Amino acid sequence: MACEESSLKTSLSPAQAKVATEILLKALVAQDANAIHQQLSEPLRNSTSVERIEQRLKSRAQITASRIVDLAAGIDDTTVEAVVMTDQGELPLVIVLDNKGQLLAWKISSQALPIEQSAIDFVSDLTTGRWVSARSKLEINFQDELQPKDLKRKWTKLDRVTGGFVKVKDAIVASQGGEQQLVLVTIEFGDLTDNLFIIFNRQGDIINVDFSPDLV
Repeated sequence: MACEESSLKTSLSPAQAKVATEILLKALVAQDANAIHQQLSEPLRNSTSVERIEQRLKSRAQITASRIVDLAAGIDDTTVEAVVMTDQGELPLVIVLDNKGQLLAWKISSQALPIEQSAIDFVSDLTTGRWVSARSKLEINFQDELQPKDLKRKWTKLDRVTGGFVKVKDAIVASQGGEQQLVLVTIEFGDLTDNLFIIFNRQGDIINVDFSPDLV
């Protein structure tokens, strides 16, 4: 299992993840939307703009300082937990980086948006073996592709190769409001912490779930 586990980890080293995170944290403190936009993964960069990032920054409390709390390498991403200091006090910050150290998603505060809660509820069904309930949360056409037994097979294998489910840590919206909305659910397993990518349509129905094709 040790050999299999090592082959699952992202190619991004902890040192590289730390450097990428520090660039993003510095940009957040400076409210530098251009710098943040440059650090986005290509799909995310193509789906947003510097202006939209500026609007998001202005809607948040001003960040005056930050510190990294934890770096957790996943199968094909790295989850970074940090703390930012604002005029509202300390707030938790979660950053998800891809294999290149580019930003997949970020979230300040642990309060779940409705679409994030929907993703958490879906994963909760998987972790407790409620396969029919999980399938009911899928868009009707997607239900034809994934039967309860398919969800069971995919989750069971993911659970096994990652050392066993421990807990859901958070959910983060990577993109919202378009025809496709992406939510990353951060899950702690026995051997690593990884993110399950869940795609919703505009109506809030799940239209795709990335169980990591290399594994399942």
